[in-house]
Amino acid sequence: MKRYQNVPMSLADACLVRMSELINGSSVLTLDSDFRVYRKNKNEMMDLIIADGICEGYG
Repeated sequence: MKRYQNVPMSLADACLVRMSELINGSSVLTLDSDFRVYRKNKNEMMDLIIADGICEGYG
């Protein structure tokens, strides 16, 4: 969570990032555009299921 101080990361978000690190092949279903910024294992993009357009202005 310290890594993303400029992007608000809730405990729930942090848990999803960590779970995506632990479970190979997992995808995160979200409406939260911050997940486009978050990275697993420090530099890997997470597989996201996110609808384009829904997140505009959200957050």
